[in-house]
Amino acid sequence: MNAKTVPLPRPAEPNIRRVLDEFLEEQRTRLAPRTLARYETVLDLLRSHLNGYAYESLSAPEAALFDHHYNAEGEEHREFCELFGPEKIVENLGGFLGFFMVRKVLAGEDLLRAAGTVTKKLSKWLAAKSYASQEGAGDAAERSAAAARDLPRAERIARILRDASDRLGLHAAALDDKDYLEFDHFTIAKVEPGRLWMEAWQGGTMRELGPIPAPEPATRWLRPGWTISCSLGRVRKSWRLLEVANVYPG
Repeated sequence: MNAKTVPLPRPAEPNIRRVLDEFLEEQRTRLAPRTLARYETVLDLLRSHLNGYAYESLSAPEAALFDHHYNAEGEEHREFCELFGPEKIVENLGGFLGFFMVRKVLAGEDLLRAAGTVTKKLSKWLAAKSYASQEGAGDAAERSAAAARDLPRAERIARILRDASDRLGLHAAALDDKDYLEFDHFTIAKVEPGRLWMEAWQGGTMRELGPIPAPEPATRWLRPGWTISCSLGRVRKSWRLLEVANVYPG
């Protein structure tokens, strides 16, 4: 007996590409050229994130549709933004703001701030156009507003922590294995002026390490629940930041 063939979902209409083009066209009538250029940059980055990563959260039927068109050649080939509708934008803004802009884009504080500002405006516009639910767009707008505030701070903090770890001059090769935790994403448990505590797996259990010395300007902005990608070393019973890459707002 032949297996039952399940039809693929149809590509969305309008799709993300068309909706983002529509949003940008409306902004042309009200924005100064320099501001419009910043909107274009952020939306280009958003498309790159959606096309490169948003497929990971698709349902089985949606994934089948994506695989069918993405792997096709010629005119049948489609990217994520050409297959799915604008509701997928608000669903994926968390990954765009919390991962892509921090880890994948060499962005300064101005561009990080703009990513939050532009996506907040976009979220409200999607709701007004009924392209996304009021609830979903509202949550996305709040997340974007927080990102506009926190992402530039996180970038500033990362620079401060990197400079401090460089000045420390402590290297993993000089430490015993028991005094070194390899590069990972460590969640901040508590912050006080000039020191912090972080959660880490040790001996198969989650432990709270600290206090870990850190520059006071950095601890002024860090919050519990934020994440630091770094390695840790213990010197004279005190854990220290060895190498620091990025800081991710919670």
